Amino acid sequence: MEDEILTRSVAEIIDRKHLEQQLHSGKKLRIKLGIDPTGARLHIGHAVVLWILRRFQDLGHTAVLIIGDTTASIGDPSGKNETRPPLTKSDIAKNFATYEQQALKILDKNRLELHWQSEWFAKFTLQDVIYEASQLSAGWIMSHETFRQRLKMGQSLAFHELLYPLIQAYDSVATKADVELGGLDQKFNLLTGRELMHAHGLEPQDIVLADYLIGTDGQKMGKTLGNFIALEDEPNDMFGKVMSINDDLILKYFEFATQMPISEIKELEKELEAGANPRDIKKRLAQEIVTLYHGAKLATSAANEWAKVFSKKEKPSEIRNVKVHESSIIGILVETNLASSKNEAKRLIDQKGVRVNDEIANEGTKVPPSSIIQVGKRKFIKTE
Repeated sequence: MEDEILTRSVAEIIDRKHLEQQLHSGKKLRIKLGIDPTGARLHIGHAVVLWILRRFQDLGHTAVLIIGDTTASIGDPSGKNETRPPLTKSDIAKNFATYEQQALKILDKNRLELHWQSEWFAKFTLQDVIYEASQLSAGWIMSHETFRQRLKMGQSLAFHELLYPLIQAYDSVATKADVELGGLDQKFNLLTGRELMHAHGLEPQDIVLADYLIGTDGQKMGKTLGNFIALEDEPNDMFGKVMSINDDLILKYFEFATQMPISEIKELEKELEAGANPRDIKKRLAQEIVTLYHGAKLATSAANEWAKVFSKKEKPSEIRNVKVHESSIIGILVETNLASSKNEAKRLIDQKGVRVNDEIANEGTKVPPSSIIQVGKRKFIKTE
């Protein structure tokens, strides 16, 4: 377990030697992870770090989960080339509503502390902000690669964005974190936590940075890109999304998104190298992931449903009924969110990716009542 904490899904550790000493000391550590409620659903990209956090819990350490209701109002500028519009308090509260419930699919509630940033920041005065800002140099803040690149490219950089690393760093001071977890893109923010802790006379936290999980479109998985597999996706949807990932991601998904022992993953790697069909290995991957969040029975059912639709080319056992007002295929695709715009609807039709009652649709297709519309391989609705 200790070896997995230091290696599985991990890109970098700062300070590794010190963390190893901490783990061997018998001390019960406080392991911090912050999540900004910028969207309502946690996904298996978030789960990479949540599983690392769970491994710490299983060794007897305390997970300190921070809900970033203050940082969410700014929006993490890391890797962004423009200022994000601020989230309102109601947006943040709505997004957070089920975060704890979702996180507890992975974390042990008995070894979990849950905090909102506003527990301490609601008490801050302007004088407090100025004092904390005085603990970090302008040179340190401007060493942030995102800030330097945006200034270099002449892109906007709002002053409040400069406060984001400071605000996240103060969480480590407030909770007296021994270790902070985060994605690789969070490295500067977590290092700022070490700087601020040192300024407060605290022992700087160690850092464990997790590698990225690539999404269903080949880009880094993220809430804003819509390329994620949510922890609360229905079993059939979750299974189908996993089956849609690129073949070259299969082994990484086994390591990052399942709890299969590394020794077994290496055996699967040998099977692939020996010429095994990637689709067969991917079906096992999908079943592992669905089992993790929904149980073995629903995972088997999802596997059977996927085989029915994709291998046997049959329709799903259950098709969602949707009441529509439009009669044209383009209008219905947009109305039912099967396409985000008329242009996307036309693109799907031009690619022959839309069927109405098993017939390939064209832009002039009129849809009669009680029709079955299929978009791509996985999306079906029945109109009312």
